[in-house]
Amino acid sequence: MTALQQANVLGGRALRDSLRTPEAIVPTLFIPMFFLVVNFGQAGRIFTSDSTGFLFGQSYAAFTLPSSLLLAASFGTAALFLIEDIEGGYFDKLRAAPVARTSLVFGWLLAEAVKSAVITVALVLLSLPFGISIASGPLGLVLLIALTAAWAVVFAGFMQLIALKTRSAAATNSGGLIFFPLLFLTPNFVPRDLLTRPMEIAATFNPVTYVMEALRSLILRDFEWVAVSRGFAVVAVLGVVMLVLNVRLIRRYD
Repeated sequence: MTALQQANVLGGRALRDSLRTPEAIVPTLFIPMFFLVVNFGQAGRIFTSDSTGFLFGQSYAAFTLPSSLLLAASFGTAALFLIEDIEGGYFDKLRAAPVARTSLVFGWLLAEAVKSAVITVALVLLSLPFGISIASGPLGLVLLIALTAAWAVVFAGFMQLIALKTRSAAATNSGGLIFFPLLFLTPNFVPRDLLTRPMEIAATFNPVTYVMEALRSLILRDFEWVAVSRGFAVVAVLGVVMLVLNVRLIRRYD
């Protein structure tokens, strides 16, 4: 069996684990949708589609939808299933089996990507009643799903590093909280050029900003390739770093 086949088998197992624990999936859908409703309810009348240039004729919900998508992609539940395998001894069995170390990493991350893609589609469909449309069309929707899933892989990879290093569910859960300051140090509520100077500087150095702006451009505008390319470049670089660190840590795992 090749490393790719091994990763597919392990990814399928991880997906089945997710389906058997819906209580771990429901918050991933409910909480981001809650934030979308609250943000739109608070600022929807302030930023109206006919008087706000940066909305490009859509509702404010379309502007804030990327925040919900990134929040949904940043739960990192794959790392929690990894902790269960470590505590239950199954991870040691996998390490003792003739399984490529890269497959161990890619298996969980593949499951996270598939799950994130499904949740992204669900969130987009649920947001349609708020006056949201994908201005970049079907291809833009595909890129939107791919970019969100890629960010889910990056964040899950970061969470797995904590899980492999600490072997603690509490530490892994706490590590996931780092996303919240990263999310709010972005042009979350208004475009970057409307932020105060200190906030604009913080957002500029925050990699989440470029992923968010790429998602936003796909929703609000026809293809703005500079913004989209930046978003994919960020997740590509971070993804390579996370994969390398995960594989190295598994190989040195004792």
